[in-house]
Amino acid sequence: MPRGQKFKAEEIIAKLREAEVELARGKKVPEAAKQIGVTEQTYYRWKKEYGGLRIDQAKRLKELEKENARLKRLLADAELDKAILKEAASGNF
Repeated sequence: MPRGQKFKAEEIIAKLREAEVELARGKKVPEAAKQIGVTEQTYYRWKKEYGGLRIDQAKRLKELEKENARLKRLLADAELDKAILKEAASGNF
C-alpha cells in the first residue's frame, strides 16, 4: 500500500480481523502487520482505536467524531465572537 493511504473504518476492521487470524495461526505481530500491509505501529494504533468494534459501530464512531469536531469549531467561533463583543463594549476597541 502507498504510504499515507487513508483507510475507511470498515477496511481497517477487516484488516484487523485478517491480522487476528494470522496471529491465531501462530504468526508474530510484525509478520501479521506486514501481511495486512501496514506497519506494526499502525497495527497497534488501529487495534487501540478499533479493536472489538463491529463495522456499524466504527461508522457511528467516525460520525460522532466528525460531529464533535464541528461542534468544537462552532463553540470556538462563538467564544471568539463573545470576547470581541466584550472588548468592544468595554471601550478598549
